[in-house]
Amino acid sequence: MDPARDAPYGLIAAGALVLEGERIAWAGPEAALPDRFAPLVAEDLGGRLVTPGLIDPHTHLIFGGDRAAEFELRLNGASYEEVARRGGGILSTVRATRAADLDQLVASALPRLDALIAEGLTTVEIKSGYGLDRDTELRLLRAARRIAELRPVRVLTSFLGAHALPPDYAGRADAYLDEVCIPTLRAAQAEGLVDAVDGFCETIAFSPAQIARVFDAACALGLPVKLHAEQLSNLGGAALAARYGALSADHIEYLDPAGVTAMAAAGTVATLLPGAFYTLRETRVPPIAALRAQGVPMALATDCNPGTSPLTSLLLTLNMGCTLFRLTPEEALAGITRHAARALGLQDSGVIAPGMRADLAIWDVATPAELAYRIGFNPLHKRLFGGRT
Repeated sequence: MDPARDAPYGLIAAGALVLEGERIAWAGPEAALPDRFAPLVAEDLGGRLVTPGLIDPHTHLIFGGDRAAEFELRLNGASYEEVARRGGGILSTVRATRAADLDQLVASALPRLDALIAEGLTTVEIKSGYGLDRDTELRLLRAARRIAELRPVRVLTSFLGAHALPPDYAGRADAYLDEVCIPTLRAAQAEGLVDAVDGFCETIAFSPAQIARVFDAACALGLPVKLHAEQLSNLGGAALAARYGALSADHIEYLDPAGVTAMAAAGTVATLLPGAFYTLRETRVPPIAALRAQGVPMALATDCNPGTSPLTSLLLTLNMGCTLFRLTPEEALAGITRHAARALGLQDSGVIAPGMRADLAIWDVATPAELAYRIGFNPLHKRLFGGRT
């Protein structure tokens, strides 16, 4: 699949690939295969579809405990306020995460990661943000690095210290940034644990001015930024992120036209998270038509987390992106391949072309649309990570 081609999906019928180590050496129609590759031993894939390996550009994959009881409470009629009074919400995850050691965090995250890998995932972003203190935030990032050693997958980390306020800093957000978040970011960068910096810009989290302080610290360390923006209201977070040249603005259900224009000008990717939209029973849909009209790339992600998107399937995410947000199947597939790579700042993944990583998924399907069409069915035939199964 080559996005430069005019065919839908960039599809190359009767195509061929040549791999050299971890990279793609050549891709195109089999009839045009250069003579120099003729002596190579070929593997017949039986006409199966080959796509780039799938990329999940927004997850909170590592955390302690779960919030199934909270889910049940909400379904039985409890309000968010009642759930919070009973000890639920993000702070319940913070308590469980702080109580877990590194090995426990890794062990609990691996089954979630394995579910994604089983569907063709080759790259995943993992955020911190459930520690909200120095030691636990660093432990989460170390756990993400450990996971990359235990599974054949590329892991990129995002520091999300500006996720929520711990109880001991209630009403003192700026003090939390000064005393915990920004110093922990600097410590994490010094240890080589951070690939990007994220934040939650919302009335229940941090203001645009406070996020700007975090982004200033990130820029001083040479780190790219991204942002949870416009999920519950419009604070102008996406436009702020765009001013900092952010890789992506994520959620964006309440994104306004000015935010779309700012993202288009900055080249900031819109990362859509239908799992959270579904779980929270939201009704405000991201401005898909406006994003299309201004050429803003749209990525898709699971937003895997214990509270608002306990989702570990990119294939279901594809379907949700189409059914809930009205993406086309072609847009959805681009959202978990080439646009997802762009949302992570990756230049060597997400498309099938010479020089790119040989991260590939091979599918037992007749058409690419089948990947978004089926619900609860996994047609993966084989997954290659760096040219290896």
